[in-house]
Amino acid sequence: ASRGDVRFSPCHHHGSVGPMAGIITASMPVFVVENRAHGNHAWSTINEGLGKALRYGANAPDVLDRLVWFRDVLGGALGEAIRRAGGVDVRALIAQALQMGDECHNRNRAASALLVKLLAPEVAALDLPPAERSRILAFAAGNEHFFLNLGMAACKTATDAAHGVSGSTLVTAMARNGTDFGIRVSGLGDRWFTAPALTPVGLYFPGFGPHDANPDIGDSAITETAGIGAFAMGGAPAIVQFVGGTPADALRATRRMYEITAGESRAYRLPALDFRGTPTGIDVRLVLQTSILPQINTGIAHREPGVGQIGAGIVTAPRDCFEAALEALAEAAK
Repeated sequence: ASRGDVRFSPCHHHGSVGPMAGIITASMPVFVVENRAHGNHAWSTINEGLGKALRYGANAPDVLDRLVWFRDVLGGALGEAIRRAGGVDVRALIAQALQMGDECHNRNRAASALLVKLLAPEVAALDLPPAERSRILAFAAGNEHFFLNLGMAACKTATDAAHGVSGSTLVTAMARNGTDFGIRVSGLGDRWFTAPALTPVGLYFPGFGPHDANPDIGDSAITETAGIGAFAMGGAPAIVQFVGGTPADALRATRRMYEITAGESRAYRLPALDFRGTPTGIDVRLVLQTSILPQINTGIAHREPGVGQIGAGIVTAPRDCFEAALEALAEAAK
């Protein structure tokens, strides 16, 4: 990379999203999600699972061997299984998972189980050696974040459809690269408004603590941008066992997000709030008027490469991003 042989570019610039380090290369199989109402698409890789994973900076032989298996076996098998199933209605799956205790960012147990349930019969029917079919099903069933990347791509198709509306103050992307946090605003084209990324506050795996943590990183904040993730954690009380806090904190967080959003989802509803739609459509003006910053559930990566995930927690978007965006909106309106 230092010689210029490899070029780096944000996933968002290519219609894609990647959790944490977000690496997508030409050899990686990806999920393709279509927004049939608007005709746009988004892409994301297959989730590797928790702990030591490439997206967290881990690069041990077992991590690389798993990626080779993704490329040579798993990607093609999942693609065929999805086609045999006639596709996956991702929005319907998210809606169901939200009513089963997920928030579809850091808690994907129900969503992943529903996806495995849908695809398992098709995987079992594939023309593969029994050992490979068993390995595929064991990997999917054992990965509680199996659904995450697919959900992220679905969220991107939704927010991209809202992008490019003249004068709109809605946020259509939030992303972090471990150094900076950036937002895109519907009415301001492809510009990013950035500020230093903050470090999450949360729970750490044994042997790690805040001094080991890297600042916030990844594209997975697209879930909050689309109205799920931390915006829906009021319906996912068990998430606090992973990111910290109490069920009351989770409810309070979701209720606060209604104060900075333009509306409520008609597709994603929370039983704990009498089936109220999730807060959706972050409005730059409301963020600054209320001084309430968008909240994000996130994994925590070690600040040194090769270690991987060391915990999970809560972080907010930096206020400076929204101030810069509002100034640009005011300038554009002149």
